[in-house]
Amino acid sequence: MPASITRVTRFALITRVLFVLLAGITAGSGQARECRQALVLALDVSGSVNPHEFSQQVQGLASALDAPQVRAMILNGGNAPVALAVFEWSSRNHQHIIQPWIYLDSTVALDTVILRIRSHRKVRAGLKTAMGSALNVAAGMLKMQPTCWRRTIDVSGDGKNNIGATPAQVYAVGGFDEITVNALVVGDPAAASDEGIGVSPAELRSYFEAEVIRGPGAFALVSNGYADFARAMQIKLMREISIPIFGQNGSDTLTVLRVADHRNITGGKFDQNLWSVRGISIKE
Repeated sequence: MPASITRVTRFALITRVLFVLLAGITAGSGQARECRQALVLALDVSGSVNPHEFSQQVQGLASALDAPQVRAMILNGGNAPVALAVFEWSSRNHQHIIQPWIYLDSTVALDTVILRIRSHRKVRAGLKTAMGSALNVAAGMLKMQPTCWRRTIDVSGDGKNNIGATPAQVYAVGGFDEITVNALVVGDPAAASDEGIGVSPAELRSYFEAEVIRGPGAFALVSNGYADFARAMQIKLMREISIPIFGQNGSDTLTVLRVADHRNITGGKFDQNLWSVRGISIKE
């Protein structure tokens, strides 16, 4: 094995172990319980994100979680709640927990998370974009939720990996079995024209689809700048938290199965761009 790959492997494994230990200390001594979804949200706070954009990002996430449709989907889970954790990331040495693991099993729990996110102030310790490191940390955090039916990483970013292990190198190390990685791609709308200085939404989405997303049903969704973050995040959360049943008799619309029957889902046809959840249609 080449020395460079060996170093990446060693660094990835050490980082994953250390961050899991830190997350466990931060979260307290609660035991993992059965849940229908373990969701890690990883927010990009690299040098390309200015203070105003950072505020739009965290406030947008809080607003998305507080949207009536999202609240209803989170809280209508019976005895199998959604488990949520949130952290910010930038360079290889910066991954800061905003919200340690919490089970969203009541309005109090959900409101507590929303308030904590709204109150968060950036603690960025680096300017680079180490997406591979962020994915590695997120996978380590998901190891703390082994009994959840689905495990998902939701990574947001406005640029490509430019330091440290690439997403492909981190995936090669392993540890992403039965994990879905989705992406919220924050494109620069101005970059679609000649005057733009950033990466166009289309180009950045292509990068995330080719290099970042992985796993069953993985998808990338575009936010047209940080001003659009709340709208895009709401749609993304609704797609991730939904409990789909694949249509019967040729139907191509996803519907919601009772939580108790989730494990009995069988195959069929469906349309990735239209999800019907408790009567709510979700379109990108």
